[in-house]
Parts: sequence; structure tokens; C-alpha cells
Amino acid sequence: MEQSEQANIVFNIEKIYIKDISYEAPSVPSAFIQAQNAAAEIGIQLGVEHGALSTEQGIYEVVLNVTATAKREDKNLFLVEVKQAGIFRINGVEGDVLRRALEISCANVLLPFVRETINDLVGRGGFPQLLINPINFEVLYEQKQAAQTNPARVN
Repeated sequence: MEQSEQANIVFNIEKIYIKDISYEAPSVPSAFIQAQNAAAEIGIQLGVEHGALSTEQGIYEVVLNVTATAKREDKNLFLVEVKQAGIFRINGVEGDVLRRALEISCANVLLPFVRETINDLVGRGGFPQLLINPINFEVLYEQKQAAQTNPARVN
């Protein structure tokens, strides 16, 4: 890209917000008393959704969906679901570059917010802190693209 083309690229964060949040701890208070020495099995699932709010103005909503679960001896200790969202203004790019910006760059902006929210909810629920490891959204994007171009064959 030439310098003049790069000068026309816009990437702004307009708003960061929680779109949906849920916390469940079905095994408390017994979970605090029984088998405290047994380690909990932690599971993290995530997804990225995005949509145009105004293509003319380059305004997009991106939602990072994260679900964290903890189980001990086949009992659910907690389930946390957070949809961390943001409104972004992105101009001067299109096609794959725009999709990469939405699914990689915007998701990276949202990750610290959702990490803090999940850690706070889990801690307020009486459980040890839960820090989500860094996530390589670029690798996830590449895997998603590969899966779409080479769908698995079912026999």
C-alpha cells in the first residue's frame, strides 16, 4: 500500500459494552464444602460475531462470545456466559482485510474486557480467580477460513 492509501484507513473504537451476561453456580454452597482438594475441570469456548450497522459510515458491531465452565466430579460448579461487544468504525478496507480487522483486531480489543468480567464474576461467586489465557485470534481466523473452504466430508 502506498502511504496515501494508508492515510485513508480508519480504525476507531466507538463504544465497548456488555451485550449479554449470565452466571450460574448450581452446586453452591455444597461445592465449597465437598472435595475442595479435587481440582476443577475448566472449559472455555469462544466465538466472534460481527455485523454492519452502517456500511456507508463504516460502522460495525463485533461481539466476542465467551463461555467458561467449571466441573468437579461431573458436577457443574459454575457457568459464565458473556457477550462482550463493541462498535467500531472501519473505513478504507474491504473484503478479506475488513473481515480480518473485524475478527482479529476487534476481538483483540474486546478480549481484556471479557477477561476482566469473567474473572470478576467467578471471584464474586466465591471461586478462585479465573484468568483466560491469551488467545491468538489470527490462528482462529485462519482455521475458520480453512474449514469453510475445505469442509469435512461425511461418509
